[in-house]
Amino acid sequence: MTHSDALHARLGYGTGADAGTGTEAAATVGAGAAPVTEPAEALPPPRKPRRTRRLRPPLTWSLLLTAAALWTWSLPRIGFRDIGEFGLLDRFPIAFYASLTVLTCGFLLALRRAGTAPQWPLTYCVALLFALKAPPALLYDSVRYAWASKHDAVIARLLAEGTVHPHAELSGGMSAYDQWPGFFSLNAALIRAFGVQGAAAYTNWAPVVFGLLILPVLVLVYRTFTDDWRLVWTAVWIFQLANWVGQDYLAPQALAYLLFLSVFAVVVRHFVRPGSAGRLRDRSLIDPAAAVAPPSTTPRRRAVCVAVLAPLIAAVNAAHQLTPVMLCMTLTALCLTRRYRNLGLLAVTGLAMLIWDLTMGRVLFLDTLATLRDSAGDLMKNSRPGFAGEPTGPGPELVGAANIMMVLVLGTLAGTAVLLRRRLVRSALPLLLAAAAPVPLFAVNDYGGEMLFRVYLFGLPGTAFFAAAALVPTAAGTGRARRYARRTAALALPVALLALLAGFLPSYYGKEGMQYAPPAEAAFVQRSYDRAPDGALVMAATGSFPGAYYRYDHYERWFFTEQEVPENLKMLKDPAGYLDAGIPAGRPAYVLLTPSQEKATIGEGYLPAGSFTRMSEALKRSPYFRVVEEGENGLFLEHVEEEPRR
Repeated sequence: MTHSDALHARLGYGTGADAGTGTEAAATVGAGAAPVTEPAEALPPPRKPRRTRRLRPPLTWSLLLTAAALWTWSLPRIGFRDIGEFGLLDRFPIAFYASLTVLTCGFLLALRRAGTAPQWPLTYCVALLFALKAPPALLYDSVRYAWASKHDAVIARLLAEGTVHPHAELSGGMSAYDQWPGFFSLNAALIRAFGVQGAAAYTNWAPVVFGLLILPVLVLVYRTFTDDWRLVWTAVWIFQLANWVGQDYLAPQALAYLLFLSVFAVVVRHFVRPGSAGRLRDRSLIDPAAAVAPPSTTPRRRAVCVAVLAPLIAAVNAAHQLTPVMLCMTLTALCLTRRYRNLGLLAVTGLAMLIWDLTMGRVLFLDTLATLRDSAGDLMKNSRPGFAGEPTGPGPELVGAANIMMVLVLGTLAGTAVLLRRRLVRSALPLLLAAAAPVPLFAVNDYGGEMLFRVYLFGLPGTAFFAAAALVPTAAGTGRARRYARRTAALALPVALLALLAGFLPSYYGKEGMQYAPPAEAAFVQRSYDRAPDGALVMAATGSFPGAYYRYDHYERWFFTEQEVPENLKMLKDPAGYLDAGIPAGRPAYVLLTPSQEKATIGEGYLPAGSFTRMSEALKRSPYFRVVEEGENGLFLEHVEEEPRR
């Protein structure tokens, strides 16, 4: 060994794999080489590692600042007032897409130091959430998404009346909101506490707020099953990109989902049965990235945890109809493992759900049971998205393709991890079971055409974890296999994250024409309702328009295209005659049509392209209806009953 070799050995990065340091290096000096006499502390520090350490943090925050600058510059240039058939996709400036790309690059760089500087991946995850979902909150001058305005109407009624009427009959299924009023009562209390005018003041911020609340719960869940911070933050990043189903708006589902994840986090951390973990606490038998099983808990401590969880479980039942079923399914799946077999918690959860369904939610619960005879076992019908036909137009078709792409990418990645990292699967089996637990509900009901999206949503935390495990190689191990895994991940990780980003944008913003309506259209809708007397029948093509449920307890509604496509084709042959035949004798009736409805009927596949305009013209020409108001914001017609009906 040369003098230079010995010097490098003393510095700890010698020419061989086993290069020593300190006095051990001096002992390896070969014959003919001059001994090294200067002390180790006098040697100059290695430059390359120090330069790397100095450059990484500035580059990390400089990429973050660059992404923020690009995003901020692009924000006022988003053409949301003139949304075309591709939603916001062709209204986002190039700088907006560039900001998301730079943000992804910065996250990949921050991921390298996730173990020593976890604040950087956290900062990037928060930045991604804000970049993806804050534009509507900052830009829109009206409530985004028709169902959010529907929930605003429910909150307004609760504020006005101060109570709920769980057994009162309301058209359009609105009675269910009085039967599960927890979410609306909470919002009414917040509005009174902070003195705001109504829920519309903060509705568009709901996706950001719920995303921020879910983030620490996800981290807690993932840290239960892995010690690798790279895997944790990659799973969080993938979860955010894959959460495109639009259930994070101001809705009972968003709150119930947060509570569901909170209950799940407590269960996987504090309900491990004594003597059940065994091999999962032996580092030599688990995946290098896996965390050892949490400490076992005594029956007494688990009973205390059940008492702590009881209010959360009760809140889930008070907020939403489907989430308690998902919670029971998940806890049942966990009981399949000896590690989390806790029949007491499952019994408490099931009993709480049954009590609520038979008291406050009795009417809807019995109605749902009556429909199971027709829907149970029909897997094809229950798993299809929506309940109409295929979306028409290039924008909605692109959205459908992006949805499929997202599911395929996630499923492929998660399946790869399940096959190749079986020791990690053994440790994180509860996450795999939780991801699969909602699937049997396809055999029960279609949930108004939304069962597919809800199954996807509740299976997403586990799916995102295993998708991340396929992309983040273990840091342990040596030799060719480790080098191959690292090289593969160096390419696969950025490609997968960019592919998921490319799928999220059309999935979330591709139908934005249905989600945004100018304030003038909302004012037209409210003005039209105010012209109708109490008890009138208000007909509209679909309920997907702002203000559709304005003063919903004063009117009866008929959204006449929200039915099977063959029936709609029959209606299009004679729209006026079809509607006239469905109006009860002597009932004041009106037709309310808006531009948002036209976009919704195309986006949801209710009507063929161009038929909405033809239908509107046919109604205007018909002797059964007269025009009350017509303009660019909508058409309002009054039904004319020419002669008494027999």
